[in-house]
Amino acid sequence: MFIFRVNKITSTMNCAQICGTKNLHTGSRGSPFTSRSARIVTSLIRTSDLHNTAIQRSSYIKFLGFGRFAVGLFLALLSTCFLSSVYARPKPAASGYHLIKTISVPPAPGGGEYYDYIVIDPETRRVYVSHGTEVVVLNADNYSVVGKVEGMTRSHGIALVKEVGKGFITDGDSRPGAKIQQVVIFDLKTLKVTGEVATDQPDTDAIIYEPVTKHIFTFNGDSHNATVIDPVKQAVITNIDLVGEVEFPAVDGKGMVYDNNPGKSEVVAIDARTNKVKARWPTAREGHPVSMAMDQKNRRLFSAGRGPQFVTMMDAETGKVLQSYPISAGVDANSFDPVTGMLFVSTRERMMHIYREDSPDTLSEVETVKTQYGAKTLQVDPKTHNVFLSTSDFNPPAAPTEKQPHPPATPKPGNFRVLVYGR
Repeated sequence: MFIFRVNKITSTMNCAQICGTKNLHTGSRGSPFTSRSARIVTSLIRTSDLHNTAIQRSSYIKFLGFGRFAVGLFLALLSTCFLSSVYARPKPAASGYHLIKTISVPPAPGGGEYYDYIVIDPETRRVYVSHGTEVVVLNADNYSVVGKVEGMTRSHGIALVKEVGKGFITDGDSRPGAKIQQVVIFDLKTLKVTGEVATDQPDTDAIIYEPVTKHIFTFNGDSHNATVIDPVKQAVITNIDLVGEVEFPAVDGKGMVYDNNPGKSEVVAIDARTNKVKARWPTAREGHPVSMAMDQKNRRLFSAGRGPQFVTMMDAETGKVLQSYPISAGVDANSFDPVTGMLFVSTRERMMHIYREDSPDTLSEVETVKTQYGAKTLQVDPKTHNVFLSTSDFNPPAAPTEKQPHPPATPKPGNFRVLVYGR
């Protein structure tokens, strides 16, 4: 005990009460003190007793000096206990995510099998799923098929512009001899196609709506650029040379667009007001970044790459890499839930990596949930917090060639499905 005798008033403090430990001297696991530390504290206590005796016989000034010493000692012990509790924080509990629904989807017209991005409209409760020559629209709550947007060559991304009541789908092809490179426009209520805007940029792939300029940006893989479209006039404004490969983007809601550059292992920051590249930030340790999501409130980017295989948390103001975690092979999508602070990363190798943003500078690993092979794209519903993924059965990889030493497995037609994971 600490015993302070001041003008015949005695107050006591139990060290175990201060530090949450029962044995000051043992230095046992869970205690912030070692035996050596305990001897030091004991020595200080004895010194305190001698000073207390002197205080009773000395001036008020000397009493104040000891009071400062005692308060300082108390605060030091309290700080030690606080730091011990912080650094002993347990690992986050398992997320509880598991497969709750499998939605089978018939083959798309035209044969073959292909699928890409997923977009969720939490207000209308619709899930837009890219599927070959069509986009399948599901009900987010009962999982029924609401309808389809049809007539494309190879659908990729979907952008919803509610101000004009239209949706925009990238219809691009990277296969040799492909001629159609465009954005297909459809009515959000009827799902009927109402027009097209030609980009004439090979591999018109990802797409996103930027709300400040009210423009649409497509990211054209083989063309290494972005096309800016006016959704009202339904016309191309300009093309932005990004000097390298392009992949999936994100917007901050304040006039900035961010995109992955796999060839240079960097994130490109684009000012949507000027349509100019504002900054380029390396993603190391992550390499070949392809997927991206953003926490707009805290201005944090989440980029994931295929080699080296890492997911990275980055400051959207400075480009500083704050944290990185290793992931499995074949990543293709990230999705951030602003309500729960959970980040979801899906890979071809049947894995969904789940993380939690504990603070604007801290990302913790929650767990890795096994999904199904090929389920590389996903999107989280911010209302129910369910996660939607898509995949198919696959054929064995073709024989290696000089041009393609590691040929990927190809999806089998007629086996496409949407997977729903929930808690």
